[in-house]
Amino acid sequence: MPLTPYSGPIIDSHLHLFDPHRPQGIPWPEPGNRLYAAHLPADYWAVAGQHNVVGAIAVEASPWRDDNRWLLDALRSDPRMLGFVGNLDPLHASFANDLDALAGEPLFLGLRYGNLWDRDLLLDQTRPGFLDGLRQLAATGRSLDSANPDPRLIKGLLHLSDALPELRIIVDHLPNAQVPAAQEAAFNADLLRLAERPNVFAKLAEIPQLGPQGLITDTAFYNDRLAVLWEAFGEDRCFFGSDWPNSDHLADFATTLGLVKRCMAGKPEAKQAKFFLHNAVRIYTPTPPHGDH
Repeated sequence: MPLTPYSGPIIDSHLHLFDPHRPQGIPWPEPGNRLYAAHLPADYWAVAGQHNVVGAIAVEASPWRDDNRWLLDALRSDPRMLGFVGNLDPLHASFANDLDALAGEPLFLGLRYGNLWDRDLLLDQTRPGFLDGLRQLAATGRSLDSANPDPRLIKGLLHLSDALPELRIIVDHLPNAQVPAAQEAAFNADLLRLAERPNVFAKLAEIPQLGPQGLITDTAFYNDRLAVLWEAFGEDRCFFGSDWPNSDHLADFATTLGLVKRCMAGKPEAKQAKFFLHNAVRIYTPTPPHGDH
């Protein structure tokens, strides 16, 4: 069967926005990082718009509570920005009030929690109030994104899914999971168990990898891991994210997108359209909790 890379419209479900020129600065990236510059909606569309990207979802890159509001305001100016995944800590005393304030915002799609900002999902969910906070999140109709998968995080997501089966869980960056060789078998077993849960989804961002000669462009290198993820989660629960501008450490937007398209080119066009376009909106907003259904 000839390979036909996808050429239709795209929704990018994972990008980060920040502006180090703000008076209060930003917690990430730090000065000296090549990303330490303004990355705002106009900057994103300058690189993504020419590739038939028609909508995008931002993921908060700051642990500061007020930055959820900053990100929301940054998105309002561009209707192609479909919403954002915020960052609140369920263990924080103001979590319930902060979440309640965001719950009325149609652009608010969920929260992120995982291996960033010194968090430990497996441990933290045993602390008083944590599950109550995520139960409140589920009640708003929003989802939970994870961050930077490794074996401990996948185990944490399994426990969380057991405790709160009503919570939609989106596992970010699975193609780039960091798994020590000695833990591979246990990781894969836990991942397959997690994928059996119909309320768990796979955001296939961070696909490109570096080798000794730089970016690995041979799709054969990626096929095995992507095939495992696709088989485990299925065509209705996998979807695309670029990880811009963090992905610029590896390759520019056009190169990243082109590589992902080549990796998916062997699938029927309808399945590619689910991956690049349809699944993200359906997964993030299955029944709008705000307004008419």
